[in-house]
Amino acid sequence: MAAGYLDILRARHAARLLTGTLVGRLPNGTASIAIVLFVRAEGGSYSIAGALAAVYGLATAVGQPLLGRAVDLYGQPRVQLPAAVVSALGMAVLALAGTGSLPLAYAAVAVAGLFTPPLEGGLRALWPSVLGGEERVHRAYAMDAVAQEVMFTAGPLLVTLLVALWSPATAVLVINAIGVLGALSVVLSEPSRAWRSAPREAHWLGALRSPGLLALLGSFFFVGLALGSITVAAMAYADDLGRESVYGWLMAALGLGALIGGAVYGARQWAGAPERRLRVIVGLLALGYLPLVLTPGPVAMTVLAAVSGVFLAPAVACSFIVVDRHAPRGTVTEAFSWLVTTFGVGAAVGTAVAGPAVELGGTAWSFAVAGAGGVAALLVLLATGKVLVAPPRTAVAVRGSENDRNGAVEPGFSSGHQA
Repeated sequence: MAAGYLDILRARHAARLLTGTLVGRLPNGTASIAIVLFVRAEGGSYSIAGALAAVYGLATAVGQPLLGRAVDLYGQPRVQLPAAVVSALGMAVLALAGTGSLPLAYAAVAVAGLFTPPLEGGLRALWPSVLGGEERVHRAYAMDAVAQEVMFTAGPLLVTLLVALWSPATAVLVINAIGVLGALSVVLSEPSRAWRSAPREAHWLGALRSPGLLALLGSFFFVGLALGSITVAAMAYADDLGRESVYGWLMAALGLGALIGGAVYGARQWAGAPERRLRVIVGLLALGYLPLVLTPGPVAMTVLAAVSGVFLAPAVACSFIVVDRHAPRGTVTEAFSWLVTTFGVGAAVGTAVAGPAVELGGTAWSFAVAGAGGVAALLVLLATGKVLVAPPRTAVAVRGSENDRNGAVEPGFSSGHQA
């Protein structure tokens, strides 16, 4: 697998596009952590921190499909870079104005989230033209997923380092400035400037007419809720210890666990129906979240955080295959967009619920929100088992759609659609 990754990175433009995309997505990948740290430094409550992070998450969930459609219509440079600049300006307003005026703070994070550039989808749209062969494109999707987990592992550490060296406000400003530079690197590249979307046919119901897809979306709303609640719960745990750095370590451990799980899962082929496999993976994911309620010492808690993240990336990767099998023909991209949006909304709700949970019952209660989210996600999959039986059809290999925002094809699998 390592040799295959090196082969991809040697392709012209590949390393630049991957690096630029990861750097450009850094503000989005660290936004919740940066917002929580900033609000706490300003003297705000957990409820305010959670609510601001939730508004950012909800705005991002709304903005991503809208900006993705704009990219399809007008090209990457005309949308990605202006969106990155506006998003950074929104976070700059938050950092400079503080939380003295809550309406302004909410408006600032809403703008920042709404205009978060869809760089991830843009990269997956570029891979076919950059790499050519189907096998190399599929391997690039796997490499992209692993690289993102590296970002989610290193990002929290970078934020906490900037906070330790300067201040939370400086961390917000620096992270978002770096993000604009990443977006700039991508849109100035030849593949991004030359890319054009293929024509698409829309339907008023689209992907949502699939009962199986609706069941999956219901489950992943709760997976997102579980993940979002951990952002606030980990901060509360660090505050209990009086050691702010513990928060970064917990979030980094969560990302490291997902990185390891994703790398192992993507390195082999899996037999059997992905719907059945997804139920097992989500069950293990829920099992990993439950011990966090014990809130042991920082070393043991960091280990538990890493374990809780192991099955997150495999669950997401497997969900891509399930989406592909259940989305009506011609709606695969829309179906993936709904998955991303539902997950984001769930994460936003999780951050909003965890804040009051801390204040009402303490840190353990906020981690209990994560455990309950994982269990609810499993129960949805179990209750909808009959509709989560994919209709029989002949699988055909996808040769990389420029509109696929989520890497529809899992390594070792074929897709049931042409996007």
